[in-house]
Amino acid sequence: MSPLSRHTIVISPIGDFDSVPLTKVRSDISEIFGCSTEIIPIIEDIAFAFDPKRHQYLSTAILETFANTMPAEALKLLAVTSEDLFIPILTYVYGEAQLGGKACIISTCRLQEGLSPINPMDALVARVAKEAVHELGHTFNLRHCKDPVCIMHYCRSIEDVDRKSNQLCRYCRILLSDEVKKLSGESG
Repeated sequence: MSPLSRHTIVISPIGDFDSVPLTKVRSDISEIFGCSTEIIPIIEDIAFAFDPKRHQYLSTAILETFANTMPAEALKLLAVTSEDLFIPILTYVYGEAQLGGKACIISTCRLQEGLSPINPMDALVARVAKEAVHELGHTFNLRHCKDPVCIMHYCRSIEDVDRKSNQLCRYCRILLSDEVKKLSGESG
């Protein structure tokens, strides 16, 4: 592995993970955030976060572990799992992020629901990429957007995920640009 640049976002699949969605995720991250990406498996087993009563994984515990073990020189880290995630106040989550922090996580588990029999992999890849960019947006201090087609829109259902675009609205693009400038100023 070559040394990471200060502008690299690390994508860390957990366990065996299909590389097809990660190709789209890498492309969308580069396009929206203007950062290079590297795929680096960091944690193979997340059994420590399993809640036997819920039969799900506590995303906050996984997120904290990744934040503490990610490469120091990485700008941000996106963990990707196929396990079902939750936070105590919600039944499930598509992902979770540290607002303005370094790490986020997404799960493909619920993103596989209700896939059309026509091109199901294309639909899944689009959903995974949208949620990856959404959670990374939070690490760049972006909050949920009221615009239902903005990628930063909060999704209550898989239909909401499908309905939103894979792009930031004008307002969120400006906020991201300001945040990237701040980060560049701090690191440069």
